[in-house]
Amino acid sequence: MADTEAGREYDEIADLPREKLLELIANYLKNWIAHDGLWFQSIEAEHGMDEANRHNVNAWRRFTVIEAKRIKEFLGLPDRAGLDGLRRALQFRMYAPLNKTVTTIEGNVLTYDVTTCRVQAARERKGMPFHPCKPVGLVEYGGFASTIDDRFTTECVSCFPDITCPTSNCIWRFTLNE
Repeated sequence: MADTEAGREYDEIADLPREKLLELIANYLKNWIAHDGLWFQSIEAEHGMDEANRHNVNAWRRFTVIEAKRIKEFLGLPDRAGLDGLRRALQFRMYAPLNKTVTTIEGNVLTYDVTTCRVQAARERKGMPFHPCKPVGLVEYGGFASTIDDRFTTECVSCFPDITCPTSNCIWRFTLNE
């Protein structure tokens, strides 16, 4: 029987050296995104893309707020964390280390450019059509930003199926309204 004294159940993980902990985190992230994709593909295969997207939007509507609150608490961000708080929080999202992104701040606007998306790359590799992620992205990124700071408005600049920038998978603009 496993030792279940408070705090002892993770001793083996806690004792790992830093490089192994980082490797473990990367594995956790890859496993999470694989599971997220597999449940989506299961609904997609049985009921079509529209039904899968409907469930995806519903799940992200709730998850993105939970994720943002936990990140905000972890980072010790104030209620209205502003542009720097959002920039920092975006780096701590569950899948952020798996994508390649560029974040810029100009005036009261933060632009978040996902130049390489692990989900779209996997679908392309498998010969699947790109995931039309704009509808879920509006809910996901909008909910995340407004949880970090309720003054944000979120706009999609480019996201499948409405790609306006062929060098990016998606681009989101967050405007801080004073």
